[in-house]
Amino acid sequence: MAMLEPLVAFIVSLGFLLILLYKRVNVGIALNATALLLAFLALNWQKIPEIVYNTANEPLTIAVVLATFGIMLLSQLYKETRVINSLSESAGRLIRNSKIVSSVLPAIIGLLPVAGGALMSAPLVDAQTEKLGLKPEKKAYVNVWFRHTIFPVYPLSQVLIITSALTGVAITSIIIRQIPVVAVMVITGFLIGFWQSSTEKKGAPNTAVEESSSLNVELKRFVVAFSPILATIAVVVGLGAANVNTAGLDLFTSTILGIIVLIAIAKPSFNILAKPLRKREIYGVTLAAYGAFLLRNVAVTAGISEIVKTFAVNGNIDVIVLLTVVPAALGFITGSPSSGVAISVPILLGMLTFSPASAALLYINAFLGYVIVPSHLCLVFTIDYFKCSMGRVYRYILPSFAVSLIAALLVYFFA
Repeated sequence: MAMLEPLVAFIVSLGFLLILLYKRVNVGIALNATALLLAFLALNWQKIPEIVYNTANEPLTIAVVLATFGIMLLSQLYKETRVINSLSESAGRLIRNSKIVSSVLPAIIGLLPVAGGALMSAPLVDAQTEKLGLKPEKKAYVNVWFRHTIFPVYPLSQVLIITSALTGVAITSIIIRQIPVVAVMVITGFLIGFWQSSTEKKGAPNTAVEESSSLNVELKRFVVAFSPILATIAVVVGLGAANVNTAGLDLFTSTILGIIVLIAIAKPSFNILAKPLRKREIYGVTLAAYGAFLLRNVAVTAGISEIVKTFAVNGNIDVIVLLTVVPAALGFITGSPSSGVAISVPILLGMLTFSPASAALLYINAFLGYVIVPSHLCLVFTIDYFKCSMGRVYRYILPSFAVSLIAALLVYFFA
């Protein structure tokens, strides 16, 4: 028998999740522990082993967990082989405009889903924005904001994969809806970040022959370094466009191909290949993928969505309001877009059947809520690096958040 009313159990479990995340407990452990606590509080205990087992044996769960592991392994190998350094350095030398370089390099580093990864791009942004005479708080804003412009349209984003799996909407369908929002994010970042910046000082130009030769070398270097990611994305998009039924294994297959290409390029030693497998970060993020499905299944079994639906109908709350406020608030409160999506989906399932429009709106709101949270590691590390106050950086981040949110709503209603 249930120990507590489902809604009370859900609120208690959410509070438990917030405590774990506040204590910096790995999000994978936190999501699974929260799902189990909710099950113990709201369900007949005899059902718990069955839910855990069934979740672990769902083909889509297996596919997403494997894909998440593959993506994390690929990103860690990129870092350990230093191919990511080659990628960012070649991009910086190909692009001669410091404003563009300052916005592109954080996004390139953002291809690696590493917690606090903005710290990797901070020195590069610092060197470029120094030429433009930007203040420390604007340097910090440029680094944080442009790092995150890539995620809404990046097929290998774990949060995007989880959103697609939980809502049943194809990744490519969500990405198409995000393209206008990303365009607005980039334009907003340029207007706010580089407004009234100084004129860049250029060094003495090389001869035409030297410059052409240098560009060819750097272009080749960039293409080679980017090819593992390009191969991975090409397979995902190609299978999606061909409507090939892979039971969700297209992402795992594509990441394996990306890893093979990366190994062929970098020719790493066995120690470098094995090093990522010894890092807890890979397993924590992989566990989070399973935890998202487990939390969804427990919440649905407990009838959380039906209870929220009743409250929404009785209170005349518009679904669009819930689709906007719930994921944004949960992304902000938990400081984790994965948690924001994993909790939002079962809440909203009773009120709507997810379409590309609603899945995209849910994702971008959870993501934007996470970007502006003060405990966001990218923000914390960047502010520490540039030695500026969080309040001054928020003067630029909050307007960017507002504009991006409005853009997402406009896309939902009119696209």
